[in-house]
This record gives sequence, structure tokens and C-alpha cells, in this order.
Amino acid sequence: MRTWRECLIEQISDRKSAIAYLQAILEDYQIYKNPAVLQRSLRTVVEAQGGVSELAKQIDMNPQILSKMISNEDVPLIDALGIVLKALGHQLSIQPIKLENRTPDTYTDALDRQNTSAQVAEN
Repeated sequence: MRTWRECLIEQISDRKSAIAYLQAILEDYQIYKNPAVLQRSLRTVVEAQGGVSELAKQIDMNPQILSKMISNEDVPLIDALGIVLKALGHQLSIQPIKLENRTPDTYTDALDRQNTSAQVAEN
């Protein structure tokens, strides 16, 4: 019998699944603002992609530095996410949110209606 985490790691071992997983985690982060979940998810993706040493090799980075970046709460999550996405051959992308009337209430409503996930674009 396997743990849920072991099954997840198997499911996100290919890059397309890993990117889809990270997109879902970013959507969750935008709603619940839980950096610990995002950080834990980054570590899971790194493990699923062969571990810190393998990803560090792909982006020509010292494995100890990469490990510290994805584990350290002092490192901004955006930096850690950028590093992991780079290793997966993707980058962060910013897209405008279409708003009808630019008031705080319509902003919140628009976020509920529109897919607000941070889009990752292939290099």
C-alpha cells in the first residue's frame, strides 16, 4: 500500500502533469494565501522530477542552494517558483484581468468569474 504523497509524486513525474499541478496550486494560493502549501508543493514537484540534484543540474545551480530556496521560508516564494518552473522549461506570465467597472467590488466579482491562475508560458 502507498501513501497519497507517493501516488501524487508518480502522477506529476512528467512535466505536463507537474505544470498542471503547479497551476492548480497557484489557484489555491490565490484564494487561501497559504504559503506553506505552495512551498510544500514545490518540494513535491522537485522530488517528482528527480530530486534537487537532478533539477539543479538542469538549471546549472548548486544543489544546496536550490534545496535551501525551496525549503527556506525567508526566500520569496516567487523566486523559488521561478527556479522550479525554469527547470521544467516554463516561466511565469502575467495576464490582465478584464474588469467591467473598476471598483473593489467588481474586482472581487471578476476574480470569481475569471480564471485567475497565474499562467505559465513555455519558453
